[in-house]
Amino acid sequence: MEGLPGQDPGPQYVKPVSSLSPKYFEFLEQNSHIIYPAIAVLTLVIIAAGILQAWRTQDLDGLQKNQFKKAIVNELRRNISGLPGDVLAKAVGLDRLKTNRLLEQMQQEGMVLSHTNSQRLTVWRVRGAAPDANVRRA
Repeated sequence: MEGLPGQDPGPQYVKPVSSLSPKYFEFLEQNSHIIYPAIAVLTLVIIAAGILQAWRTQDLDGLQKNQFKKAIVNELRRNISGLPGDVLAKAVGLDRLKTNRLLEQMQQEGMVLSHTNSQRLTVWRVRGAAPDANVRRA
C-alpha cells in the first residue's frame, strides 16, 4: 500500500556484494551450455590422442619387425637347446615385452616353439632345430 500518509517507505533493498561474483562466474553461468560440453569434448580428444600415440610407439614397423625376427632366429640357431625370452631380449637389444610379443607372433607363424621348464621359465627354440621329445627317432 503505497502512499499512506505518515509511513516511511524504509530502506530500499540493495543486492549484497559477494566475493564470489566476478565477471567470469557470470560468463560461465550464462554460457555453461556451451563451455562445459566443449571442455568435455576437448578432454576426450586429448585422451584419445594420447592413447593413439602410445599405441603407435609400442608397435614396431614391418622392417624393424623382420630385422628383429631375423636376429632372434639367428640367436636361437646359435643355442639349439633354446633360450628364455629375457636372455633373447638382451641378446637382440629389444625391450623384453616387445621381444615376447614378437616371439608369440613367430610361434603363431610356426617359426619357433616354446615350452616351460621346471623352473617355470618359458624357453624358446627354433622349430626343427632339435627333435621334439615325443618325436624321437630310433
